[in-house]
Amino acid sequence: MTKSRGIRKITCDATNSDLRSLVHFCAETGQIWLHEHRMLLVHANAQGGMRKELIDTLGMDRARGLLIRLGFASGMNDAEVFSRRDQGATDYEAFMVGTQLHTLEGIVKVTTLKLEADRAAGRYYGEFLWENSWEGQWHRHQYGTHSEPVCWSQIGYACGYTTALMGRPILYKEIECIGKGDNNCRIIGKPIEEWEDAADYIRIFNQESIADQLIDLQTQVVQLRSAINEKEKLPADIVGNSPAFRVAYGLLKQAANSQITVLLLGETGVGKEVFARSLHEMGVRHNESFIAINCAAIPHDLVESELFGVEKGAFTGALNARPGRFERAHGGTLFLDEIGDLPLSAQVKLLRVLQEGEIERLGDHKVRKVDVRLVAATNVDLRQLVKEGKFRSDLYYRLNAFQINIPPLRERREDIPLLANRFIEKYSAIHGKKLNGFTDKAMRAILAYPWPGNIREFMNMVERGVILAPNGTRIELEQMFSAGGNDAGLEFGLDSNGGLGIDRQEPGKDLCEEVLTGAMTLDQCEALLINTAVSKAQGNLSAAARLLGLTRPQLAYRLKRLQEEGSAGKADND
Repeated sequence: MTKSRGIRKITCDATNSDLRSLVHFCAETGQIWLHEHRMLLVHANAQGGMRKELIDTLGMDRARGLLIRLGFASGMNDAEVFSRRDQGATDYEAFMVGTQLHTLEGIVKVTTLKLEADRAAGRYYGEFLWENSWEGQWHRHQYGTHSEPVCWSQIGYACGYTTALMGRPILYKEIECIGKGDNNCRIIGKPIEEWEDAADYIRIFNQESIADQLIDLQTQVVQLRSAINEKEKLPADIVGNSPAFRVAYGLLKQAANSQITVLLLGETGVGKEVFARSLHEMGVRHNESFIAINCAAIPHDLVESELFGVEKGAFTGALNARPGRFERAHGGTLFLDEIGDLPLSAQVKLLRVLQEGEIERLGDHKVRKVDVRLVAATNVDLRQLVKEGKFRSDLYYRLNAFQINIPPLRERREDIPLLANRFIEKYSAIHGKKLNGFTDKAMRAILAYPWPGNIREFMNMVERGVILAPNGTRIELEQMFSAGGNDAGLEFGLDSNGGLGIDRQEPGKDLCEEVLTGAMTLDQCEALLINTAVSKAQGNLSAAARLLGLTRPQLAYRLKRLQEEGSAGKADND
């Protein structure tokens, strides 16, 4: 029994050191991080002052419920930090991380008195001693000795962390509390149904406080304001509320019920085809066809046949007569993307269609009437092309009857969180994932990135994040941006003594120096990484491979090669 406790203590010390490595500070941006979750270093007195204001404003019972729920959310977030590092950890180690995090964050010193955890079987019992509880000490200082336990947010934290890891509701109660005159605090946790008064605590976790009601009312006000003067909601594929977006969308709505030709201008990837489809859906032609063609994607000698159709035998290979895009779009909308790449010969015929509403197929003299709403788009300056003689001026003025400039994503940053939520919802459904959004650091990078590829690039990167993020977690920075793709500020971590130290902006710098100075060979470096990963995963090769970013066969191949090289070296020495 003594040996078992000794092993556990070593594990916990290692875990504590590992957790300290997750904390880092960025002097340039003024941010503190626990892994990829943004943290705050808050004065205990200020936190206590807010707690007092909640109690004085909401009353003791309502404040208790609100603080328990806040602590619960914090515990859930910390459990997520651990779940990303849960490679081969035992159940005991998993729950010990929660006690270490609670201590590391300066809330309370936690000592484990008894812990029985079996996540597979759903069994749990935990008893812990709390020393130096800031919440208990502060409450007794402010209100005197209380009749009941007062470490509300800390209890919520313990419930949230353990519930997240167990996958079932775990309820802790504070049996002793410094706030009610005890020497220290002591808590006991077990599945909620094993407590006789579980119903009272379920009410605390679920009830709506005044603060929650005020937040709901505020949300309703925002929604009502955004709906003023709008007869319908935004189309599903159009998301935005920024001023720049609203101007563009307002013009789109004004043009929807007319038949005027619309020219959409904007950089690559801003969503010009999405705007064109929305224009079609909002107009009187929404029950007819929407036909799209990218002029830049079609060889110049085939553009006319694609647009206006072709008769049998018109040229070699024309074995059958077929209608062009204008005929197929009859009664509906034709969208010509990248119209600046249209050859001059096709521009002449396009102008006639716009003026007369008539087309002639290639190889045919029969005139066909067409009724088409034309929407064109380009990412180039058509006026410059006109000056260069590459685009007809009469066609330009005909197309430019109603111009809409779609802003790039960098000019509508207020819309980025809305778009992010829309895309994560979309791609989570496509890939069968359930994700909890983005980490704080990932969202910071999303907001700071210039998005040269605009919404198309954003969509692709969110989909990449959805694919790489484990189910039930948040998308992290590295899952969206490739290494070096995000220029973060200089960050410092905690050393083994708790002081600020290592420059975390260049991880592995010391190891690189050892290899470059000849203190260690590249093969030795690889062997060290592999052996450390296998040891960390307790011999589980699949888990070790995941830590290294390899497949299991790739890791097995490297291990075999290391063993063969080791055997050969030993034979040479013999």
